[in-house]
Amino acid sequence: QVQLVESGGGLVPPGGSLKLACVGSGRTFKYDAMGWFRQILGKEREFVAAISWSGGSKYYAESVEDRFTISRDNSKETLYLQMDSLRPEDTAVYYCAADSGSRWDPENSDDYNYWGQGTQVTVSS
Repeated sequence: QVQLVESGGGLVPPGGSLKLACVGSGRTFKYDAMGWFRQILGKEREFVAAISWSGGSKYYAESVEDRFTISRDNSKETLYLQMDSLRPEDTAVYYCAADSGSRWDPENSDDYNYWGQGTQVTVSS
């Protein structure tokens, strides 16, 4: 069974940090571009960050640039999202995703064909 499983979410005060992880299994994801998206209840899923298969290219939403860092360890089939200087508006369910296709638009959720189940991040005092 092909799976992406996120972990690392939780409750953190404003200004705090969290590191999300996403582990793939059932097939190798080391040649896939991967990304993080987030969704607030009642709103559309939005792009957060993405990374090419080699890690050489990274993309960020303007709202998280300079605060979040995406990375990957292909030897561990694991994608990461380091989130610093968290704000209440970062509260959402965070999803990791993989794009195994030949064409990749990093910010387009329709391009991604594997998704995790999501992990809740809550930023509140």
